[in-house]
Amino acid sequence: MKADKVRGLDDEELRRQLQDMEDQLYRFRFQMSMGQMEGLKKARAMKKDRARIHTVLRERAEGKK
Repeated sequence: MKADKVRGLDDEELRRQLQDMEDQLYRFRFQMSMGQMEGLKKARAMKKDRARIHTVLRERAEGKK
């Protein structure tokens, strides 16, 4: 997900996507602990998207829009 797309969403949608990502990352971590390494690239991309969402939410909270 690109930063422009993230900035185009409202706060509620960002929080909803953030929660979905947290759930998926939990499942990925569980699968990796069981020895299934499928989805490693997707997990890395999801971490970056999660960081982008956190950044946008923080910017909005500080009023830097």
